[in-house]
Amino acid sequence: MKIKQTILGLALTAALVLPASAADVLSVNGQNLWDQAKARLVGGGTTYVSLRTVAGALAPDARVAWEDGAAWVRGAGLTLSAKPGDQWMTVNGRALYIPYGVRLEGGTTLVPVRALARALGGQVEWSAGAGVTLTPGDGRPDAAPYTEEDLYWMARIISAESRGEPLLGKLAVGTVVLNRVASDEFPDTIHDVIFDRKWGVQFTPVANGTVYDEPTQESLLAAKLVLDGARAAGDSLYFIAPDLTNNHWVMENQTFVTTIGCHWFYH
Repeated sequence: MKIKQTILGLALTAALVLPASAADVLSVNGQNLWDQAKARLVGGGTTYVSLRTVAGALAPDARVAWEDGAAWVRGAGLTLSAKPGDQWMTVNGRALYIPYGVRLEGGTTLVPVRALARALGGQVEWSAGAGVTLTPGDGRPDAAPYTEEDLYWMARIISAESRGEPLLGKLAVGTVVLNRVASDEFPDTIHDVIFDRKWGVQFTPVANGTVYDEPTQESLLAAKLVLDGARAAGDSLYFIAPDLTNNHWVMENQTFVTTIGCHWFYH
């Protein structure tokens, strides 16, 4: 299955943040909820809002509750949870990446408005004059933009290559796989990239068989996040753990991008 166009679209979506609005407007059905939603800008311009307020506006039939240290939204065809400190929300089995994390301020759970709208099937628009405009959808997200086969192999290559690495390092390994799928230099599916032998075995776990091992839970989470748009390590097409190999061809022939954990990433 060709998924290059899907990956490109997800990457662009994941990269978008909402610019600062001089008008401080968060409009839902013509009502400005900026103050009520405790809206604020975080990091490079990501608009955070109260999960309870905006979920109530976009999915009025859903129930919002605090259980086991997390905020939950439940409705017809919808189960969403957001735990302060986590860098993701879960919705109907999917995981949506939140780089600056779910926040808890003054007893209010805050999440990025774009991620929350996406989770609830809504749409977000921004303009300098109108500020942020939310358009309600059906109160639940679309189906996951990846197949079970994609998830199966992505989780296994991430786990085999980055067991013990931080979540960001796991996302970076997944990003390399997806960057290869999107590149004309490599095969067009996740499975075929992992098992590519055009210039010899590309990933050590394929050679030693650990790619078939059951993935860790965090690796499964990382696979869901990266397949749903999360990215790390930029446009990297290669990674290497210099202390664990004597083959430094990548270091000598490719452009260095970044270091995450024990891996060095190159394009």
